[in-house]
Amino acid sequence: MQDTNILIVGVGGQGTLLASVLLGNLAMEHGCDVKLAEVHGMAQRGGSVVTHVRISEKPVHSPLIEEGGADIIVAFELLEGIRWISYLKEGGTLYINNQKINPMPVIIGAAEYPDDIPGYLQEHVEHLHLLDADALALEAGSIKAVNTVLMGALSNALPFDMEMWLNQIEKNVKPKFIDLNKKAFLLGREENA
Repeated sequence: MQDTNILIVGVGGQGTLLASVLLGNLAMEHGCDVKLAEVHGMAQRGGSVVTHVRISEKPVHSPLIEEGGADIIVAFELLEGIRWISYLKEGGTLYINNQKINPMPVIIGAAEYPDDIPGYLQEHVEHLHLLDADALALEAGSIKAVNTVLMGALSNALPFDMEMWLNQIEKNVKPKFIDLNKKAFLLGREENA
């Protein structure tokens, strides 16, 4: 596998950390060196959560992705996607959930949610995958499965066998939620095939 830098961004409570664990464990199982760095603010209050995932067949020395160095960004929410877009390298790929979560400044009226983020991204991102991951998660059985929907979409871009992904879901998700998350993963994968 080539060196791959993936930034996973979202809001506290969306499951970004589980997504990064699935991805990191999968890459290690595939024989790669992996470094993860989690950066989260007020995650319990809906604050920004960012995970840097660096994967290589050679040793990875730094866990952090530099600005302009991400091959892929997986964004769980529109504003978080646009907030971190400067980290996407030219020709990189953005998987983004078409969801709006108002941050505190918008809730209290001190700021406005930006207009037409999808339109901006369509003009500025060469490889854009805009998904209604919320609808797919609900189809699978729970809005909380957005993370595995997005991992399913991402799985099409990485050289890991689908069974390896499903195995990681079995290893890292509570038993009563495994089937739901597998369904969500497969819906995301099919949506983005």
